[in-house]
Amino acid sequence: MVRADHLRKQYETVLAVNDVSLEVKRGGIFGLIGPNGAGKSSTIRMLLNITKPDSGTITYDGQPFSDAVRNRIGYLPEERGLYKKNGILDTIIYFASLRGVPQDAAKKKGMEWLERFNLQTYAKRKVEELSKGNQQKAQFITTILHDPDLVILDEPFSGLDPVNQIVMKDIFTELKQQGKAIIFSTHQMESAEKLCDEICLINRGAVVLEGSVKQVKQRFGTNALHLEFDGDGQFLSSLPFVQKATVYENYAELTLNGEITSQQLLTTLMPKLELRKFEFVEPSLNSIFLQVVGASVEELEKEKEKERPAVPSARVPSIKDPEVKKQTISLIGGLVLAVVGAVMFFTGKDQGVLAGAGVLVSILSAVRLNKAKARLQQEGKQ
Repeated sequence: MVRADHLRKQYETVLAVNDVSLEVKRGGIFGLIGPNGAGKSSTIRMLLNITKPDSGTITYDGQPFSDAVRNRIGYLPEERGLYKKNGILDTIIYFASLRGVPQDAAKKKGMEWLERFNLQTYAKRKVEELSKGNQQKAQFITTILHDPDLVILDEPFSGLDPVNQIVMKDIFTELKQQGKAIIFSTHQMESAEKLCDEICLINRGAVVLEGSVKQVKQRFGTNALHLEFDGDGQFLSSLPFVQKATVYENYAELTLNGEITSQQLLTTLMPKLELRKFEFVEPSLNSIFLQVVGASVEELEKEKEKERPAVPSARVPSIKDPEVKKQTISLIGGLVLAVVGAVMFFTGKDQGVLAGAGVLVSILSAVRLNKAKARLQQEGKQ
């Protein structure tokens, strides 16, 4: 369905995508996974022809991108993209019409999908009246209502509670059974592991792991041990036979580095922990990622946050600044003088001199006040 070869994209000093190749087939869910900022969204934008790659090629059933191809794609972006003031059903019909769906058919199918998501009573309500999760469901409906061949989902579970995540996963499975090609972009390794047939794991713009989930797990062996326990498991990472350890409060996943029997392991662990589960399993995608990259997804995302340059906040003009305070008082005084002068003018007690003086003082004070605020803002940026 979709094939990308040696994609490269650079934004000024940032190399967002570096020699990424992938192939997405019909009747399968392809996981584009990695931490936030890895290059997933940049890759998706190139697949959608939103941005052009600096180099590399993209084909759809062997053909380049075209308007006909665009109408065969359904895209659910990570960000909300619905018109907040419009009604839910009207919005769904509008997006379907952009893909060539007749209005009557769009309305009928739209109501069917709203009923499936238990949103039929919200059909006439505005988008802004929905919760974040319900907005996500409405946007998903606009993604698939025109029956696309390729469905691209960027963090589709954003804002959804566990119950609705299950509903969404069931729909993904249905789309797969209908022969759709699905790209599932996420930083949640557990979701990708359960849903995807094939994966392409990206870090810092480059592919670090690819293939079917089964092949990837087989490649990294079955030397993973899952533990559930009561007690302090922090010592697990320092054991001589443990290569890698992901330790949580009452759960740990260990990657062992040599031949060791279950009896030897239990002899070491039982004096220190009260074990509830002891199981050799295939390594999870998260532990494989940890092994390949040397850090977990969470650690890489924290590192990415640290790398972002701090943006200095502009100084907010404050009434405590002497010049701002002076000109504010002067402006108020001028306005009061102008009002009093106007009253005296209309009652015949003044010929407009007082009102004119008030207006002049107000104008001069306003100009000086704006200059003082601009000075403070400029100082805040330095």
